Order: sequence, then C-alpha cells, then structure tokens
Amino acid sequence: MTSTPRPEPLAATDARLRTLAESLTLEQQVSLLTGADVWSTRAIPEIGLGRVVLSDGPAGVRGEDFDERHDSVSLPSGSALGATWSRDVARRYGQVLGQEARRKGVHAILGPTINLHRSPLGGRHFEALSEDPLLTASLAAAYVEGVQSMGVGATPKHYLANEAETDRFTADSVVAGRPLRELYLAAFEEAVTAARAWLVMSSYNSINGTTASENDLLETPLSTEWGFDGVVVSDWTAVRSVEAANASQDLEMPGPVGHWGPALVAAVEDGRVPRARITEKVTRILRLAARVGVLDGFEPAVAAPAGKYDGAALAREAATRGAVLLRNEGGLLPLDPASLRRVAVIGHNAEQARTQGGGSATVQPRHTVSPLEGLRKALPADAVVHYSRGAKVAEGLQEFPRMELHNPVGNVPGLRVTFLDAAGAEIGGEDRLASRLVWFGAGIPEGTAAIRLDTVWTAPGAGLHTIGIGTVGRVRLSVDGAEVFDDELTDHTNVLGAALFDPPRRTLGVTTAAGGGVALSALYRLPAGPGIPLTAILLGEETMVADPEAEIAEAVENARTADVAVVVVGTNAAIESEGFDRQNLDLPGRQDALVEAVAAVNPRTVVVVNSGSPVLMPWREKVAAVLLGWFGGQEFGDAVAHILLGTAEPGGRLPTSWPAALEDVPVLDTTPVDGRLVYGEGIHLGYRAWLKQQAAGGAAPAYPFGFGLGYTTFALGAPSLPAAVDVGGDVEVSVPVTNTGSRAGRAVVQVYLARPDSAVDRPVRWLAGYKDTVLDAGASGTVAIRVPARSLAHYDGGWQQERGVFTVLVGRHLEDDFQVAEVEVR
Repeated sequence: MTSTPRPEPLAATDARLRTLAESLTLEQQVSLLTGADVWSTRAIPEIGLGRVVLSDGPAGVRGEDFDERHDSVSLPSGSALGATWSRDVARRYGQVLGQEARRKGVHAILGPTINLHRSPLGGRHFEALSEDPLLTASLAAAYVEGVQSMGVGATPKHYLANEAETDRFTADSVVAGRPLRELYLAAFEEAVTAARAWLVMSSYNSINGTTASENDLLETPLSTEWGFDGVVVSDWTAVRSVEAANASQDLEMPGPVGHWGPALVAAVEDGRVPRARITEKVTRILRLAARVGVLDGFEPAVAAPAGKYDGAALAREAATRGAVLLRNEGGLLPLDPASLRRVAVIGHNAEQARTQGGGSATVQPRHTVSPLEGLRKALPADAVVHYSRGAKVAEGLQEFPRMELHNPVGNVPGLRVTFLDAAGAEIGGEDRLASRLVWFGAGIPEGTAAIRLDTVWTAPGAGLHTIGIGTVGRVRLSVDGAEVFDDELTDHTNVLGAALFDPPRRTLGVTTAAGGGVALSALYRLPAGPGIPLTAILLGEETMVADPEAEIAEAVENARTADVAVVVVGTNAAIESEGFDRQNLDLPGRQDALVEAVAAVNPRTVVVVNSGSPVLMPWREKVAAVLLGWFGGQEFGDAVAHILLGTAEPGGRLPTSWPAALEDVPVLDTTPVDGRLVYGEGIHLGYRAWLKQQAAGGAAPAYPFGFGLGYTTFALGAPSLPAAVDVGGDVEVSVPVTNTGSRAGRAVVQVYLARPDSAVDRPVRWLAGYKDTVLDAGASGTVAIRVPARSLAHYDGGWQQERGVFTVLVGRHLEDDFQVAEVEVR
C-alpha cells in the first residue's frame, strides 16, 4: 500500500528557493532581472530553470507573436466584463484565458487591467472594468482566481494611478493619500490579498513625484501590508534607471538590453544597491518559475488543471451578460422573429464591428461574428435582411478583408512574405493570411535587411478605390508592376508602439473593374541600429464617401418599410485605443444624423452601441430601444442577435455612469499640466462626483451607475440586517427578491451606504456590496450580501471607522427607489 506524499510546507519551499537564489553568482542573478527578449525571462539550464513566457492580455492571449495564423480566443472588453457584475463570469473568463495561455506555451498573462474609469476620455477606458473600486476589485480578483486555477500567472495592471494615456511615459499622477488608498489602491487590493496574484505590473507614470518602478508603493502596501510574494514586472520600457533596483521592482521588460544588466552589477559591487535586494528579486522570480512549472525540483502550483472550457461559448455568454439595455419603449424588445418579414440593418459597425480594443489588447481571433451576420443567421429563412452602411465610421487605412487577398505564390488565399538579406537574396518566406503584419521581438529571421509583401487584391466593386500602405521606415510600393512611391514614412510621435497603433501612411487612388485583381508588391527596409524590434506593415483600403447625405438617404429608404430597423453605431480605432486619449465623446462621422433620420421614418428603431466606453446619444429618447454592446468579442454578433430576438436576456448593468453631454461630466481631465495630472476630485470619482455635483444643483448623468433593464421586472423587499455591529465587523444583508414579470430573468441587487452627518468628507452614497440572482417568472428568493467592514471605513493615516449610524440603501442601481435601513457601528 502506498501513501500520497504530502506537499512540502511553503516555508520549506521558500527556504529552498532562497538557497537556490543565493547559490547564483551576481552576474547570473542580475541576468534574471531583465527579460531575455521581448516576451520571456532568461533560462539557466544548469539549475533547471526554464524561461517564463509572458503575453499580452487582458481579453485574449496573443502569445509571443502577432501572427494571425496563431489565432486566439477574443473575449469581450474589460468594460463589457465590468458590466456583467458577475464574479462567476469573471472567474470563468479567467479560466478560458488560462486555458488559452497553456495552449500557446504562455506562463503569465498581462491582465487584468484594473485602473479605474476616472474620465470617459481615457483612451484605454474600454480595457478596464469600472469606475467603482469595490466592483473592480471583486471582478479582478475573480479573474485572477480563474487564470491561476489553470496554473498560469495573472498580472493585475497598471500599478498605479494610470488612468490616462496622454504623456503616459512621463506624466506625474498627483493623488492625495486618502483617495489613493480608498480608490486606486483598493481596486488592486483583493486581487493580491484574496486571489494571491503571482505578478503585478508597475506602470509608466509617476505617482506623487516618483516613477512607478521606483515608488515606495511597491513596498507599502503591496509587499508589506498585502503580503504580495510575487513578481513586480515593469510595463515595457517603464524601468528608467539602476535606482529602480533599490525599490521593490523585480523584473525589467523587455530585454535583452535595458537599464540594469552590467550597470546593475556595477551598482551592487560599489554598494549603491545592496546584494540582498538582488537576492530577494531573484527569489521572487524563481518562485514564479516554480509556480508555473519551469523550475526543476519544485512542484507547480497547479499540476493538471481540471476541466475544459469552450472559449467561444464563454465569449458569447460574457457578451450577452454584459450587454446593457438602456431603453425599451413599449416593450419593443425582445422582437418576435415570426412577425418579422423585412429587417433593415444599418451602420458601418453592423458589418465591420469593433469586437476588441486597439493596442496591446489586440489578439487575432480565428473568426468574428458581426451583428449583420448574427442577425442573418438567427432570423427565420423567410425574413429578408436589407443592409445599408448609412454613415462612414472607420477612419484611415483598414486592412483588406482576407477573402479579397490572393497569394500569387502557391495559388492560395492571403499574401506572400519574403525575407531578404542586404544583397537582396531570399532568406526565407511564409504564406500569411492578413494584410496587417506585426513582428514584435519574434518572427523575422536573423540577417533580414528587407521584407517583401506580394498579393493580388480583388476589389469588392468597380470604381475608384483608395488603397495604400502604413508603416514606419523606408518602403516602396508597386501596383500592377509599376512603382508608385519609394519613400521614408516617419513617426513624429516617437512613442513606443506608434507604428502598431497608428502608423504614418501613404495612399493613392486605383480604379478597378468589377471583380478585377490588382497586383500589390511592397518592399520594406528594416532600419539599422539598436532598438526594440517592432516592425508593423499595413496594406489596406480607406473607405471614401463621395456623398454622405446620399448614404443616409439610402438607409432611410431601407428603414422606411422595414418591420424593424436595427442601427449599429460605434467608435473606431482612431478614437478608442492605447497610446492616446479621446478628444470628445461624440460618435464619429454622421452617425448621429443617421440615427435621427432613421428614427424619423420608423418608430421601431433599435440602436446597438458598439463602443468600449461612453458616447453621447443625443437621439436616445427618439428611438424605441438602446442596447450597449461594448466591444463584444468574437461572438458579438451572435450575442446581439440572441438578445434582440429574445433567446437571451440583456444581463448587463452599467459599470460606469453615462453622460448626456460632455460639459456635464464632473471629471474629464486626462492631459497633464506642466507634467502633472492632478486628481483634484479626491474621493469623489465617477458616480460619486456625479452625486456631489447633483447635490449642488448640477447635471445628472443620462444613465446612472448600476442601471440596466431586462426583459422582466423585479420587486425588492425590506432588507434584514443587524441593528448594530462592532467596529471592524462585517454587515450581512438579506434581501427578498420576487420576479414580478412574465419570463425568467436576472436581478442584480446593489447595496449602498450613506452617512450624511459624517464628521469626515464622504460621498453622498457609495457601493458597499452586490449580488445577482436568476429567478423564474413569479418566483421569489433571498439574496444574501456581505458588506465588508472596509466599506464602512475611511483612510486617515490608517483605516478608521467612525462610530454611529450608517444608512443602508438597497436597490437595482444608484438612483433607484431604495429600500432603506440603518446599521449602527458601535
């Protein structure tokens, strides 16, 4: 009879890891503290240490390359996940990502993004979860738990106060101690203390005068108070000096060249950096390697993950659960499919939906489903769908649809990529599928001096087309064998990733016959000298509209006789992406005019909003229904169709307030002044700022935090809770819930606190807990919600609790007709 060996105690494992770290030479130790390349750490085979591979998330796992042949599951954006208000969905979201990481040989995912929605102008607003720290913290912790249950590290980012993109490499976020603790640190805390994240990413910006990678916040509260024992990895190029090694910054990315290396060895040898600090950092990196299973002699944290997860199904479920129904006049939705004979589908984003945000959040899904495709699949065979673009949305060059490309070598779809040496001789080649090609640290053979792209593009229709190329560097383009230009395209921003996010471009007009092929050949010359190995080349077409009014008129005629008009509006990559902030909240182009015109001829107009963050909707009260779909991931179109036709319920609630006008928004600034971005609103962030503004007679949002309609109705009963709790005690709140509608549905019960007679500055009310429940028509149940003691506390040099009576408000959103109770803190 054999017995199962007991796991080694953690203290013993840590002691062995430290001993191993101490056995390395200083040069070996320091070599582990800078990446081996763009995406991985160094291996030391003689001690059984393999490399740890990191990959961009947070809504997919790209792996070590941007190669579209290495496809990834694309999940809905962070704002869509935030709108689910569901820890269960967030955990399974993380499990799918963990499964994807294992499939791709990735050991750590760079996500979740849990910076707060401070301003709707924030360029990466779509990537983060919410404007509320409690909602953000709970969903982020569930995401981390899900990822790490698969034996893969999660990396909450960007620590800290990184809520804007303008001057993000140099900006100093100036935040007072109380909001820093109650809001921005609180958003990260549960992912570390409860979910035990294995990594945390330090941000580019400074916090109160000190860059993040050198900031004391990496030590306190992260390592000391929260007990973080993982690896602090820098955002890419965020380590600025050897001095960062004296902070609790563990890993500098990318590599192999950075600010550490030989300079850090010298700093240790001359006493500027203690050797003990180096040993501690190495121990943390070895601990991570052991956890993910790349350190011989140590058991991985998860030997064999249980379960297999359907990524497409989860993507569809998350898109459905995160979709927020804002308006449904006369109960137009859900539509009855049997009554639909003619459906008008209108909008550029209906056909070319944005399923994910731009920048490092981008992955390469095998397929995406647009709302147009989703409705065509879901509607009965006898229902006729008529599509009109109505208004241009996509700006600049867009990559060619893959079905329009033909590889002249091998007679297959796509294009041929050839790598050439300095003499023009071929080193290698590959057949690619997409016309947006990115190489970031991998994929280009050594010795390559130039890259040639060859394809035959079949235009979708006859006439004049605007095509071109976007890149940074020297490039030559030929069309049908004739050279059209040979020039240097220069990036004037000098910002890492500009070539990927928004490259300079050159375009020209080409007239084609229907079905005619155009031979395109581009020769790109790689720049000489050192630098981060990022090469991006885009071949594509720019949408040109000769008569915008005619496009709207066509859509209006399409809608006039339709049983229902579904208009999909949204943003584009020039508005919402990494690397820049938004200038306004307007829908691009003529989309507002399009909605107004369609609604004027068809009272049964449904608008689906395809954006990752708030947009203005001046027509919102003129249409029958408004559905927020966010960036809905690869299954976005199917989710939209299921919701509109009633086979699924729109399950989302707003994770962020949505304004009626830009001038109404109480916190807008994303642009530093003299290098400083001052968080002058203090603790009054998001809906808290709106409530403070409303209390002073100012504007309210168009739709409040927590709001969202479903296809049924719920009644909340009087809550049960203790009359008093001791200082430091949690409050258990029980709420009776009854489904008073005619179909099953989901209620999200939200608990807020208020203390109007407080001796300290407080929000008018603040979220203290939430929980969802699904009930059949007519059914009743009880929801139990724990209000943690921290929700009753404020920070003043330490966490303090004010004794006295707090008001407990239970409802379905921030501005609901609340059930009210009280609890005394004694």
